Amino acid sequence: MYGSVFRMDAAPARTAFPRLDESLLSRLPPFSKLDRRQIRTILDQATSRRYESGVSIFDEGAPAERFYMLLDGYVRVVRITPTGEQVTALHIPAGQLLGIARAIGKTVYPATAIAATESIALSWPMHLWDRFVADYDGFATGTYKTIGDRMGEMNTRIVEMATQQVEQRVANALLRLINQTGRKVANGIEIDFPITRQDLSELTATTLHTVSRLLSAWERQGLVQSSRKRIVVCDPHALMVLAQA
Repeated sequence: MYGSVFRMDAAPARTAFPRLDESLLSRLPPFSKLDRRQIRTILDQATSRRYESGVSIFDEGAPAERFYMLLDGYVRVVRITPTGEQVTALHIPAGQLLGIARAIGKTVYPATAIAATESIALSWPMHLWDRFVADYDGFATGTYKTIGDRMGEMNTRIVEMATQQVEQRVANALLRLINQTGRKVANGIEIDFPITRQDLSELTATTLHTVSRLLSAWERQGLVQSSRKRIVVCDPHALMVLAQA
């Protein structure tokens, strides 16, 4: 989306972009009510970094020293269980804030953020958070709407795990992903970032074996197509019927 604005160096590096165009932020909800002068001030305080796929942006339990705006790519938010297992909690698309621990009263990051694709993010020191909230109209309301949406998604998943069969949970997870990140392709709607069957099993609190069995059955029925780290939903309506069964 925004990749052409940046020089994509081989190694990730933190670089200030004082001439970064204000239009990059003017369409994004936390900043959409601000004028160009205000956005210019915000951009001049930002640091930009490119992250290779699989690289951690910040880690669970680390001091929350910066907050981020994802400009391009997708981020996978994961939690580590007491037994050391990794559980995928959310996927965050471009155009959203992340690492906003201060907004929920935390001084450490409550989860790990991993670049699911090559990604570009702006970041600011966390001490600027309160100033942004106080000085910039719409920043607080945009931020708390984002938090509310994520909490709503998590609550929906909790209800699904408590009340739905595995087949329904997996179908609902795929429908959410194509709704959030899907792109039209010749044979359906593709989840627009690499996702493995293991990722899908973590999202739905089931086993890799069960997810593999379901996807294989749905492929035979023409509902989906899956390959290494790619899933295409070929028949969203049929999948919706399964999800609501």
